Amino acid sequence: MNAFIFPVTALLCAALGYALPGVFAPLKTLIVPLLITIMLGMGMTLTLRDFTDIFNKKRALALGVALQFIVMPLAGLGVSRLLNLNDELTAGMMLVGTSAGGTASNVITYLARGNVALSVSMTLCSTLLSIVLMPLLTWLYIGQKVPVPATDMLIDLVKITLVPLAVGVSLNTFAHRVVARLQSALPAVSIGAIVLIIAIVVALNHANVEKVGLTVVFAVMAHNAAGLICGYLGARALGFDERIARTISIEVGMQNSGLSVALAIKYFSGLSALPGAIFSIWHNVSGALLAGFWASRSQKLGKERKI
Repeated sequence: MNAFIFPVTALLCAALGYALPGVFAPLKTLIVPLLITIMLGMGMTLTLRDFTDIFNKKRALALGVALQFIVMPLAGLGVSRLLNLNDELTAGMMLVGTSAGGTASNVITYLARGNVALSVSMTLCSTLLSIVLMPLLTWLYIGQKVPVPATDMLIDLVKITLVPLAVGVSLNTFAHRVVARLQSALPAVSIGAIVLIIAIVVALNHANVEKVGLTVVFAVMAHNAAGLICGYLGARALGFDERIARTISIEVGMQNSGLSVALAIKYFSGLSALPGAIFSIWHNVSGALLAGFWASRSQKLGKERKI
């Protein structure tokens, strides 16, 4: 799959959402079903063995997940404070920061010549942990300023992530022949769902984009960069090889921002969903560019070794 399909399509749909708010805004109720579809599709590409493989990469996995839930929430809060974002936008930044690894990270890791097995394990582990940590961390960091219904968020996370993921894995385990015929189409379905969510959220925030658009874009770019840089440098500092470092970088920097969008709209406001919508666009752009750079670097190094 071409790495640039994600960012190009995401940018196009964001532009459509902004240009045609009357078309996309009424589709607000589709956000949660679309997210469930993405998680179901992800589950249908995994097996029970993917879960057991987590225990074969304990040290790298522990580092990646720790950075995921330490760096990204702190970076989200820090950037919000530095740019003096209001309470609604801060809530949106924190929801992004406390999310699990993004659904596109496994594809980007593959294109970047990273360790795909580790990427899948990290995504799985952070997704399962986020069911508890996402509402907990959001409440700990901003609960005093913004009411955070942690219990309700926890219930929704189970419905939106854990249940469809488990159903997908079960289908792939017990009806593999049928699912195998569908797997080639699953990436396209996920891309379609993600970019439609982006278009809907941009449409819902049509009136806010001009007011806070550039500030939020800068905040999101800084937040994403913090995850990518800290993930890579943290892994290298602890002695992991280049492939592992690339994988941890991508996993930490790419968030499941679609989930943060769904929760922001339900529990906060359309404005709170804006950071997640912009993050959905930008992390695919930065991930695709980084994957292209690392892939070309690997190819160049491979040629030099042959010489």
